[in-house]
Amino acid sequence: MGLLDKLGGALKDVAESAAPGLITSALARSNLGDLQGLVTQLQAGGLSEQVQSWLSDNPNLPVTAEQLRAALGTQHVRQLAEQFGLPIDQTLEMLAKHLPAAVDQASPDGTLAPSS
Repeated sequence: MGLLDKLGGALKDVAESAAPGLITSALARSNLGDLQGLVTQLQAGGLSEQVQSWLSDNPNLPVTAEQLRAALGTQHVRQLAEQFGLPIDQTLEMLAKHLPAAVDQASPDGTLAPSS
C-alpha cells in the first residue's frame, strides 16, 4: 500500500467520523430540527423498518437516496441541500451513506438522546 493509498484511507476515516456532526448541524438549521425530527419524518414516510434497525443492536439496514427523497419530501430535501451546500442528488447520496451510522451512533441505548 502506497503513501497515497494510506492518505486516502485516512481522509476517508476523517470524513466518516465527521459525518454525524455535519448531519446534526445541518438538521439544526432546518425545519426538522435534529436527528429525532429526521427520524420521525422518515418513519412517517415509510422507512420505519430501516430506522428501527439503526436504533437497535441489529445490523443497520441500508437506505437509498430515492427512499430518502420520497420519505422526506421536496421541502426538507431542498433545505438540507442548502445547508450542506451540495446539489440535491449529492445531499441524498451523502445522507444515504452516512445517516444509518449517524443515527446508530447517536442511540447507543436504542433511543436518541435529546438535543441540547
